[in-house]
Amino acid sequence: MNKNIILLAAAALLFIQCDTEKNPFLITKGNIGLLSNTIQIHQLDSVYEQDSIVAIGNNSTLLFSGGDIDIYEKGGIKLLTLSPEIEKDSTSLIRNIRVLDDRFVTEKGLNLSSTFKDVKDNYTISSLQNTISSVVVFLDEINVFITIDKQQLPENARYTTSKIEVTQVPDTATFKYFMIGWDSLEEKTQKDE
Repeated sequence: MNKNIILLAAAALLFIQCDTEKNPFLITKGNIGLLSNTIQIHQLDSVYEQDSIVAIGNNSTLLFSGGDIDIYEKGGIKLLTLSPEIEKDSTSLIRNIRVLDDRFVTEKGLNLSSTFKDVKDNYTISSLQNTISSVVVFLDEINVFITIDKQQLPENARYTTSKIEVTQVPDTATFKYFMIGWDSLEEKTQKDE
């Protein structure tokens, strides 16, 4: 009888532990996999201890003294490019993340390989920004912004500088960039006040 109780308790503990383990590819508001919006640059080596961290354009001997940082999976697959809020500051938070691997996915299935239809069907579009060569789609509810090349738009919308409407973006449009943008420390403080 005591053995059964011990086995049942051990199984329940194992089930709870497995359930609370973080998905290394799940995107939620304030998180992408193991990375959260409270992680400082100097903490990246502990978050990605199984992966490779490469500072881009860094000529210094200090790993995190430069700007953008690439994260590579063991085996060489490039996962993410991180941009710090403040360059050359190891205590800086991360401001922007470029997602480079389509295994990173939101709870509603949005990833780098999704289409604009997937965005429309699952999220509220906060705004569209028209740039010279792209349309930037903002999804504030998950801190994601997506860039779509204007060459995928109908010809009458490709060369305009006026506002682009959601109806002008084809359902089949794919993403040029899939980005996560976290508020700066100053913006977070202002929102909390």
